[in-house]
Amino acid sequence: MALDCLVDGAANAGIPLFPVTRATLKSVAAGLPGALPGWVEASGFAARPGAVLLLPGTPALHGALVGVEGEDDMWAWGGAAAALPQGQYRIGVALEPRAATRAALAWALGRYAFGRYRKANGDTGARNLLWPAGADRGHVTATAEATALARDLINTPAADMGPPDLCAAAEALAKEFGGECRVIVGDDLLTHNFPMIHAVGRAAAQAPRLADLSWGDTAHPKVTLVGKGVCFDSGGLDLKTAGGMKLMKKDMGGAAAVLGLARMIMASRLKIRLRVLVPAVENSVSGNAMRPLDVLKTRKGTSVEIGNTDAEGRLILADALTLALEDKPDLLLDFATLTGAARTAVGTEIAAMFSPDDALAESLMRHGAAEDDPVWRLPLWKPYRRLIDSKVADINNAGDSPYAGAITAALFLAEFVGEGQAWAHFDIMAWNASARPGRPEGGEAMAMRAAFAVIAERYGRAG
Repeated sequence: MALDCLVDGAANAGIPLFPVTRATLKSVAAGLPGALPGWVEASGFAARPGAVLLLPGTPALHGALVGVEGEDDMWAWGGAAAALPQGQYRIGVALEPRAATRAALAWALGRYAFGRYRKANGDTGARNLLWPAGADRGHVTATAEATALARDLINTPAADMGPPDLCAAAEALAKEFGGECRVIVGDDLLTHNFPMIHAVGRAAAQAPRLADLSWGDTAHPKVTLVGKGVCFDSGGLDLKTAGGMKLMKKDMGGAAAVLGLARMIMASRLKIRLRVLVPAVENSVSGNAMRPLDVLKTRKGTSVEIGNTDAEGRLILADALTLALEDKPDLLLDFATLTGAARTAVGTEIAAMFSPDDALAESLMRHGAAEDDPVWRLPLWKPYRRLIDSKVADINNAGDSPYAGAITAALFLAEFVGEGQAWAHFDIMAWNASARPGRPEGGEAMAMRAAFAVIAERYGRAG
């Protein structure tokens, strides 16, 4: 994503934008020249966050009021970026560096549009913002480009974002930043002992595969990211309904999130040895598809009874997590659009998070709040492990209980992580169900900024 909506220019160039809260609206309006105070009062403008009010002038606009919740409000600027007419703007007040950085980032995210398949977006006018003084340009650029990457990957239909395309995105990312990426394809997955990735993806026309990206100094702490890459999920033989299947192009949202996070890490030159694992499959139907009550082996050697072929994401993650642990990472994070139960628990705008590590969980929630990238911890309640017991295998991938689906899915993954590992699992929507300021309807990199902030706090940036 080219950040051409953030530009350089003279300090007084551009149309000034004046942030106002409901509490400051009257005092700010009173300080405006001429008849503008009356204009503001007559407009009925209520300073709703993200709302704008143009201030007429001669011969050009005098400026615009932008409703915010406070100086640190991020998303209001994303709303303004979409609501204002085309033109060049500047923030007309001095902001603290953190607020300036957040405003610039929200502006960039608010100008995002997925236009791959359209001759024109219907809204082609430029709405540029002069870089706010004090903004961390490197962080804004890295975050905006990472978010755009994740959104683009998720928004792309499965016909153009199958397992080969998703792995190609990982390879391109590695090449851009001087990393390495190995991809294991098709029956070679069996040769290299990834039976679950193969079993889930073998029924599709495009062969399953595993992308393994590495970057950074081998002497630095090891951080491994694992992302669920189900490029389309029909539900397998336990087919989803039409409504349940409609958005399943986003079922690789976990993979998109970790590739976006990897881009942030590499662009910011964090002092880590990064590894990214993306098992990429399509859960399809054919004569060799896995069946309900099949018993399959995992890379770890654990036997899994297939209670439901639509609980496939945890299967491919099991093999990838087992591989990740063989390298003994200092920190392991996985992202997955894993369960509808998580959406029932926390809704579509919050990332459900599970971790046995209290300090890690607290840090993720704290940074999630600070970054306006909310994360909420749900319990790894071990007594519920019985809900995925199997009478014929070591574990069942789904079980029969209609309750605690997000927890039992996380407990399934925990079987392959074991004790003592710093690990967190994110069960994410990866999709904005409706447009909000700075967050258009469509693919979203949920929990990415929160995770980056934790990793940066722990390991810092290279000098």
